[in-house]
Amino acid sequence: MGRRIGLYVSWSRPLEAAATLGVLEHRFPALFELRRFAWPHFEQTRERDQGIAGFLEHVVLSGFERCRAVMQEASGADVVLFERTDAAGRACALDDALLDRLDTLVVVGLDNLPTRQLPSVAETVAVRRFLAREGSCLVASPHHTIGAADGPDHLDAHDQARLAVEQAHHGDPLIGGGRQQLGGFVRALLAGVGLPIDNRFGLKPATAPGGAPHPIERADGDERGLLEGVTAFNVHPHLPHFEVPDGVRSQVRVLARQLISPSAPRHPFSEAGHTHFNALLWAPPAGDRRGDVVVGDATLWSSHFGGVEGLQRLWRNVATMEKGPPAR
Repeated sequence: MGRRIGLYVSWSRPLEAAATLGVLEHRFPALFELRRFAWPHFEQTRERDQGIAGFLEHVVLSGFERCRAVMQEASGADVVLFERTDAAGRACALDDALLDRLDTLVVVGLDNLPTRQLPSVAETVAVRRFLAREGSCLVASPHHTIGAADGPDHLDAHDQARLAVEQAHHGDPLIGGGRQQLGGFVRALLAGVGLPIDNRFGLKPATAPGGAPHPIERADGDERGLLEGVTAFNVHPHLPHFEVPDGVRSQVRVLARQLISPSAPRHPFSEAGHTHFNALLWAPPAGDRRGDVVVGDATLWSSHFGGVEGLQRLWRNVATMEKGPPAR
């Protein structure tokens, strides 16, 4: 038997589904909005719930099914999907009872900032206990943060102009209002285990000719073999840069970076001289933490945004990662 794996979606699905359609920012699109934007590609969903709930069920969650199947085949064990709060309002906390069933916990950070999903002190302590177990692995996967998380509720002309620049850069019309901060739960959990890594921006990745994902830039030091056989990730239109604070830089390795699209409109991050963004990080066991921590985007576990061939290899590598200390 290989690794026991759980995918934990950090949202409250009822709160996400209840977002007001008249408010453009900080929410997922409704299914009818996606159908209108991408017609006719989602016409098979025309008989489904056309609201935000339908988008969450038939687009977001469906994107994880191939990943779960690949990981299950590779590990020989069921890959269980948990939701922090599911559609029926049932809550699922990160506690010892759940974590004792797992070797690898993948936290998919798709909670919008206004829903205020944060780990409790008890949950953070439970995850720290989990990581104190040799062979454990936390995969922390927040999504983008478009617009400053601490920005004002009501935007002035300057704020709107700045967000218009970011919107033009990634170019995805399904992000309305310019602002969408996702992954606050994961960000707080990382800080709670001593790795306050931030998911910044919504950067447009470069593509290869024909629209395929551009090859990733790989670094040395991948002693777990997470990227063995992986040449590219995906082409989601807005991906975060994972910023590592100076205080933990010695504990974290940047395993992969992605090229920012040279043809995309300007963005403050690229204007500051950056050509790539950090796409996959690894923190090897250190001190009392005997488990691994991996940080990458939430869409790495979805089959909806291209690059599935490379992603499948990543999924297998995570599912079969050795449980002992990394090779030196």
